[in-house]
Amino acid sequence: MPAKNLRTLVGLAGVLTLAAPATASAITAEVARACDAALAKAFPPRQIGNPAAGSAKGTAKDRREYLQKCIANNGKVDDVPADAKDNKPAK
Repeated sequence: MPAKNLRTLVGLAGVLTLAAPATASAITAEVARACDAALAKAFPPRQIGNPAAGSAKGTAKDRREYLQKCIANNGKVDDVPADAKDNKPAK
């Protein structure tokens, strides 16, 4: 009986190994620093030093999309998002 259980266990381990998703590649420290700086410039915080205060421009979704775009472009984001531009009311 133990040999059958061992064979079943090895078979199950093999199937799970083949079914495991491919690992994602991690971003480098340089890309993380560049994207963090670009994010802080495009979406300045309401209160310096308090991340819980939120952003003065844009929403959390806008920040996530901007960060994902920055990471996808290896830290190079040339354009400023539409919500992060200074929208001054016309007088």
